Order: sequence, then structure tokens, then C-alpha cells
Amino acid sequence: MSTPSLTPEMTAAVVPWWRRVLVYGFFALFAAWCIKAFHHDIVQIDLSPLRAGWTAVAIAAALSLFNYALRVWRWRLYMQRLGHDLPWGFVSLTFMAGFAFTLSPGKLGEMVRARYYQSYGIPVSAVTGAFFVERLLDLAVMILLAVAVLAELQAYRAFLWVAVGLVSALLASVALVPWTRVAAHLMVVHQGKLVLALRPVVNMLVSARQFLAPGLLLSGLLMGLVAWGAEAVGLKLVADVVAPIELSIPAAMGIYAIAIIVGALSFLPGGLGSTEAVMAALLFAHGYTMPQAILLTLVCRLLTLWLAVVIGWLCVWALRGKT
Repeated sequence: MSTPSLTPEMTAAVVPWWRRVLVYGFFALFAAWCIKAFHHDIVQIDLSPLRAGWTAVAIAAALSLFNYALRVWRWRLYMQRLGHDLPWGFVSLTFMAGFAFTLSPGKLGEMVRARYYQSYGIPVSAVTGAFFVERLLDLAVMILLAVAVLAELQAYRAFLWVAVGLVSALLASVALVPWTRVAAHLMVVHQGKLVLALRPVVNMLVSARQFLAPGLLLSGLLMGLVAWGAEAVGLKLVADVVAPIELSIPAAMGIYAIAIIVGALSFLPGGLGSTEAVMAALLFAHGYTMPQAILLTLVCRLLTLWLAVVIGWLCVWALRGKT
């Protein structure tokens, strides 16, 4: 007898109300603290450059949409690897619906998209395996982009090495550990709580191995490089209209990548707080005033993180009743 999947509405319903209040209260307090701590800088933020350079902001937003399109394409390749040549529209909506849950530690909430594929006979373990490899490749891409400014930013070298170690260890474990045999063993051992918790993880890793074929792995990495590099170029375009400081494309890519890496390793929802703090600090180190750095950081996150969240919820609404 199959277990019915949880919809986002059902998932929200089973989360205790006090936990949701606690989470939203934490972010409200954090936002209030930021406003108080940086009040002197915030009141000096000048929005006139953005009004004058609105075309650059629009292009940066278009580059974010280009990022989403490339990642949808990569996700469709993963579905084809599973033997399912699904319609572009369905893949696009289901992939971007995961963006609605980006504000979760490690973006794990994005795996809710697995429920849309059950009607096609695609098991949850296959979708989570694809998601695992996708997240791993995105972290690898950020490492490659961050190398562009590594020589200048010694203070963040430790974060980069942690990310390199994490990606290397996870890739090696997926490729070398006989997860199929581990999964078979877990099927016959005593069903304790630990075994029940390990089974979906092991099944995910069994599925993930099929996405490590050299051609698919390389194409996924290259598509990620172009996709995330495009968002970094968007940061450079907006930076050029905020101040006459020349921020090179490699520097913009490095700043963006290091901020995302720190945010990911913090395991805060969406990297909120940690990503913004690092990005503003790096922009300040590259010659921008603190008000300019804060403005650039806020615009960048609005055009990347929050744009994705809004699109994600629109896709969730468009997919209502399709599970």
C-alpha cells in the first residue's frame, strides 16, 4: 500500500505553529538588528543610480531567468537519464516549484518537487538522487568561480577548502561505495529507527551514481558554470551603475561565489544573513562604500534569491491538483 505524498499545504499544516512563529520571529529580529546596526549606512543609501541605470537592473534580472532556464535544461537531462522524456513545460514548472522552498537549510525543501513525478512512476529516491548531484555540482561550480579572487581574499580560503573537501568526499563516496549492496543489506536487517532513517538516504545515493557518467557529469558542470556565472555578471552590471569603481567580471564572480559558499556552509535558510554579510564585506573590500555595498547586496539578492522564491510559488500555484 503506497503512502500518499504530502502537498506543500499539508506539509505546512503538520509543522507546529509555534515553530513557524519562532522561525519568522527570528528573521524579524535579525532584520531589526541589521537595520539598527547599519542604520548610519542604510540612511545614506542612494537609489538614484538604480533609477538612472534601470536597464542594467533589468538585464541582471534577465540573466537570473537565464540561470533558471539552463538549470531546467540540466534537470530535464537528468529526467531523460532516468528514462523519462517529459514535456518541457511540465519539467520547467516542477523544477521551479522547488524554488518556493529555497528558504530551507541546504535548500533541502526543494526536494518537495519529487511529489510531482510520482504519477509518472519516477520513485522519490530517483528524484532525490538527481537533486543531490545537482546541489553537489552547483557547489563545485561556486568553488571554480571563487578561485578567480582566491589570491586576494585570504580570509575566506578556509571556507573554500571546506567546500572542496566536502565536494570531493561526497563525489568519492557516491562513486566508490557499493551503495547497492548497502541498500540490499538494509532490506534484511532488523527494522530499527536508524535503519528506517538510513534507507531513503542510501536509496538516494544508489540513484545518484547514474548521474555521474562522465558525459552527463561534465555537461552538468558546464551548464552550471554558465548559469551561475550569468548571475555573477548581473552583479557586475548593477555594480557599474551604482559607483564608477571598475569591478571586473572575475572579481564579481569570485565575490558572488564566496558569499554563496559561506551561506551554504552556514546551513541557515537560504543562507540568509551570512551570504549578505559576506557579499557586503567583499564589495566594501573592493572599494565600495558601505552604503553602496549594502545596496548592491540587497539588489543582488532581490534579483536572485527572492525572484526565485516568487517564481517558485507561482509554479506551485500553477501545478495545484497535479499530484
